Amino acid sequence: MGKTKNVGLYFGSFNPIHTGHLILANYMVEYTKIDELWFVVSPQNPFKKANSLLSEIHRFAMVDRAIEGDDRFKASKIEFKLPKPSYTTDTLAHLTEKFPLIEFSLIMGADNLTNLHKWKNANFLINNHTIYVYPRPNAKQGEYHNHPNIKLVDAPQIEISASFIRKAIREKKDVSWFLPKGAAQYIEEMNFYKK
Repeated sequence: MGKTKNVGLYFGSFNPIHTGHLILANYMVEYTKIDELWFVVSPQNPFKKANSLLSEIHRFAMVDRAIEGDDRFKASKIEFKLPKPSYTTDTLAHLTEKFPLIEFSLIMGADNLTNLHKWKNANFLINNHTIYVYPRPNAKQGEYHNHPNIKLVDAPQIEISASFIRKAIREKKDVSWFLPKGAAQYIEEMNFYKK
């Protein structure tokens, strides 16, 4: 029996999730073979300092609120239960075992593709999963750029960063159009990023 659907995994800290993330997610489900996109909230990225991160439960809640009502998207806390730091290859192995009828694809920026050779089990990842790569400014060609499982997509480049939003909130700027409504309300309710 074949796979029933293609799920795109969009990993990130989402600290906070913003409209740039959602525009990209929307593009992926409309312009690729991805049927459903899961925002995989990372508890701790091995390459990022943990001290600037909000608790994973709060970041998950923001994603969940941001995508409420859109059944093309799902917030996933799968990595919360896995050993830390989380490695994409371990998460994929876990998901593939748990959901054997789903074909999982990865979504990453061109800057991540450049460094993919440094990832744990990179060859296994790239040989067993389609990787949809969206453009990032000044990303250099990496050794995997011409691999048949790499699909370069012409998604719009939205130059909004979570660090910009956190700084703007600290400076008491109005960022309402940078954030999905549910996430903005949660940030306001919880008084996040103000210090």
